[in-house]
Amino acid sequence: MTPSRRLLMTVGGLTALALSLPFYPGLAPLWEGVSGVLAGIFLLDLLAGLQRPAVGLEREVRHGIPTGVWSEVTLTLKNRGPRPLWLRLHDHHPPWFEVESLPISLQLPGGRRARAGYRVRPVRRGNGWFAGVDLLIRSPLGFWLHRSFISLPERVRVFPDFRQVGRYARLASDHRLNQMGVHRRQRRGEGSDFQQLREYRTGDSMRRVDWKASSRYRRLISREYQDERDQQLVFLLDCGRRMRHTEQGRAHLDQVLNAMLLLTQVAARQGDAVGFLSFGGTRRWMPPRKGEDLVRRFLHQSYDIESSTEAADYLQVARELMQLQRRRAMVVILTNTRDEDYVDLIPAVRLLQRRHLVVVANLRESLLDETKNRPVTDFDGALLFHSVNDYLESRRRSLEVLRHQGAVALDLLAPQLPAALVNNYLAIKASGAL
Repeated sequence: MTPSRRLLMTVGGLTALALSLPFYPGLAPLWEGVSGVLAGIFLLDLLAGLQRPAVGLEREVRHGIPTGVWSEVTLTLKNRGPRPLWLRLHDHHPPWFEVESLPISLQLPGGRRARAGYRVRPVRRGNGWFAGVDLLIRSPLGFWLHRSFISLPERVRVFPDFRQVGRYARLASDHRLNQMGVHRRQRRGEGSDFQQLREYRTGDSMRRVDWKASSRYRRLISREYQDERDQQLVFLLDCGRRMRHTEQGRAHLDQVLNAMLLLTQVAARQGDAVGFLSFGGTRRWMPPRKGEDLVRRFLHQSYDIESSTEAADYLQVARELMQLQRRRAMVVILTNTRDEDYVDLIPAVRLLQRRHLVVVANLRESLLDETKNRPVTDFDGALLFHSVNDYLESRRRSLEVLRHQGAVALDLLAPQLPAALVNNYLAIKASGAL
């Protein structure tokens, strides 16, 4: 039990009255009487407050919430005792959650139930833990405060922002990915898997004409094909120190995960299986799978992946994937490299190319482009400009080496990644190279 502000103010008033006694001796009896009465009241209130109140507590919170979005948390309290309670509570939310409307103050009549809510907004992905609730209950007369802690452990999973992922899904399902810069090539009757017969249209290749069906229907009938289905796509996700770079409040790793979700949605609609292997810290393997709930499974497997301070070992993960993935697949390496990384990356791509088609999506920092485009006004600016140009030229030569190995090498800013991945996936599917 701790003294409340009311008790401290009352004691302060008595003390002020005591200081005036030398000047007004006649007030001494009054002061002694008031002090004795108040001391008795304080003691009785303390004894009443020591009786542990019976309070029931429940928490309602979504077990899967998105980053950057406000979500409601509801606390339900029940006063199991006969006397009313005045209390103040604070919920122990995850420390990396922003919060509104905490702490909460309320009055709870005896035998009654009350609901109180507040809002949280997580700022990053991962697992968040609610530990319990601190209660500060006032004694019946308000002179003492009883502090207690109710353990109420609960885990919530914080996913990437559903709004952006949902927008990807809607655009993919409505065939409107061109709004994100994805370019669908208009092809008529091409592909490797037979889809259907239809009437001949101007521009159809004569090789696509089904002469038996044309003879039966007495008009030209063309065979229509679609891109081959049931192929496999595997992401190699770098979680090393390079992916910790943050631009406009968003880490490269978070932006890469959103791009992976978009391509997973598109590939699932194409009838392909998608999996991933993370390396450079967090190691997680999800074998390629198909199905309508592929994106949901992908989210549950990847939502808590975090970047580390380790260096990515490309050659080691290539060897590992060659053991795990026996069937030919399109392997997309998502990373952010420096010159020294190509000592491992080039042999890794060479190894993967023995069985798979390899795409290297290499992110670069936007600061490089901004520095290159900035006007040069002094000597220091000239040195910086030439240093950045030398670095970018060295980067271009390294990526050209990867292309000579047969890989598709992309040099991208993080916002360009989603559309670029889908465009290259669709182009590869259309070419039959996979």
